Parts: sequence; C-alpha cells; structure tokens
Amino acid sequence: MMTSAPERAVRVSGHLDPRVAAALTLGLVTLALLTFAGQPTKEDETVREWSGSTMGTTYRVKIDAEIDVATEAELTHGIDSVLARVNALMSTYDSTSEVSRFNRYGGGELFDISPELVEVLTLAQEISDRSDGAFDVTVGPLVNAWGFGAEEPEPVPPSAPNLDALRQRVGSHRLSLDPSSRTLAKGHQEISLDLSAIAKGYAVDLIAALLEARGLTRYLVEIGGELRAGAPKRVGEAWSVGIERPVPQQRRLGIRLGLVGQAIATSGDYRNFRATEEGPRAHLIDPRTGAAIPFTGASVSVVHARAATADAWATALSVAGAERGYDLAIREGVAALFLETEGTDVALRPTPLFLERVSDFQEVARAW
Repeated sequence: MMTSAPERAVRVSGHLDPRVAAALTLGLVTLALLTFAGQPTKEDETVREWSGSTMGTTYRVKIDAEIDVATEAELTHGIDSVLARVNALMSTYDSTSEVSRFNRYGGGELFDISPELVEVLTLAQEISDRSDGAFDVTVGPLVNAWGFGAEEPEPVPPSAPNLDALRQRVGSHRLSLDPSSRTLAKGHQEISLDLSAIAKGYAVDLIAALLEARGLTRYLVEIGGELRAGAPKRVGEAWSVGIERPVPQQRRLGIRLGLVGQAIATSGDYRNFRATEEGPRAHLIDPRTGAAIPFTGASVSVVHARAATADAWATALSVAGAERGYDLAIREGVAALFLETEGTDVALRPTPLFLERVSDFQEVARAW
C-alpha cells in the first residue's frame, strides 16, 4: 500500500501494471453515482434489501442477517420514518419543511429549530470554516440563479451585477446558531438554507444508526450515491460497491471496491451542467465568487466514517478545484481522490490518507 502521494497526477489508459492498478484504479470514481455492484452468490440469498424513492432520488438498504417478519416490518417502518423526518426538516422542495419555513422567515427574532438541524448546521459550519468557505449551506440563491435549484431556471445565466447582489445574501457568517437553545437567526433577512450537499449523507448516517441500535451491524446504506457500510458480511466479505466512469452521456461501471466500516461520497462536474457563452458550467457553485464551476470532467471522492462529512467535503473539494482542493485535503487530513479527464485518459491524484483507507478494488468495464 502506498503511504505517500504521487508527485504528479497519473494518467490511466489501457492496461496497467497490477501493482499500479491496485493503488490507483479508484481514479475512475465519478459524480456521486456509487452503486451496489457485488456479483450474486449463494450467501447473498440471506441479504435482505429495502429500496424506494426519497429526496428526489433513490435509496437502497441491504442487511446481512436473519430477520423475522415482525423485525422486517419494524425496520421498514423505521427506515421510512427516518427518510420522512429528514425530508420534513431539510427539503427545499417541500414548502412545509423546517428549512423552507426558515427560508421564508424574515428575521428579527430567533427561529426554533430541531435537534437534527442543529447537528447538520454545526457540522456544516465546521466544514465551511475548515474549507475556507468553499462549502456553504447558504448558497441557495446562487444555485437557483444558475438554474440548478428548486425554482424554475431563467433562460440565460445570471449577469455579473446580479451575482454581486445575490452574494450579499450568501455566507455562513450571516447565520447565528445557538446549539444550547436550539435557535437560529439571520444576519440578512433574505438569507436561506440549501442542505442538498449534506442532507443525503446525514440521512444515510441516521439509517445506519437505526440499524446498529437494533444490533444489525452488517449493512450497506445508499441514498443518491452517498454510501455507508457496516461490518463485513457473514461470509467475511466486504460490501461490494461499483463506481461510474467519468464520461458524459454514458453509464459505464468503472471500478468495484470493497467497503467496510466507512462511508464514501463523490462530487463532480460532468453529469449536471448548462451551456453558457463562456462554455458549459456545472451545478457546483463557488459561494465565494457566485460563479458556477466550469465543466472540466473532474470529480472528487471522499472516504470518512460519517456519510454526512464525506458528502460535504466532496462538494467543498470539488468547488476548490483540483490543485487547491488537493492542498486543502492534505492540510485538513481528508481522505480524498481527485480525478481529471484528459481525452480518453484519466488523471488522478489520491491523498495519502485515501490510499490508506481504500483497498480491495478492481477495474471493470461494463455498460448499463
């Protein structure tokens, strides 16, 4: 296992030396489309699965355990309750959610918030501070202005003067959070919250906690590409996770890796973008400048114990960009892998901590 980062990015093209492939194949990680990718085995017949729609995307939960009918019903209710609760608190598409009500709130008085929102905002503020503002949950007005939010997109991108005006409504420093009293206040009456880059990961963590509280430690939970795995399956295998190649307008499995006791999240620019006169712009918005990130065919994957943390850091590092993001990941001790496409080649740059935490993976090539 490598313990130091490569001095330069490594291009992946054609066949690799097995030792190089073993350390670097994760460069094929791309935009938040991590999937279950294990080959069916006889032992998998004992794995129970739940799936459905939530938060504008899909979810899947796998548990390797003997479960009776009563426990299955209890788990179904528990999983549904967690997902409904997170939606009711954090969805910007639900006008009755706690976040939507806060966004409409004009300020002037303290706004009471739930313990869950306190937890998410505390984590978000920490990552915003550590990422020099690259991650910011008040970025919603800019997201909407570029046409990537809940509002109907405008036919043309926002002008520079419009972005300057919107930036006055953006910035975590304009929020006043008091965890002890569970209250939140606005420093600008039009400031709003957008938790799309952390809420799915947080819901994954809540479901994992639900399972572990019931003694079910062998699981894999996924919501919209954010994944968290528990203990290995009873046969001793890690949970197999497939990750997509970074090719726009194609769906091709790039790699398969084993995940145990950790979460992984990926953010990238190639799947969701819009055309502008300056070229295509991705859905990732830099809250410090108001600009949508130019499309480059890049992605960042982060491994962490918590899915919410991996989710937020993947966005922060994508916004920071390949060079500054890599330096930031090293400085903050984030296990991250940076990917850039160059023609048919893939240039990748893992941090040393990423290489320490990831193993048991192989390159594959399969379309679906």
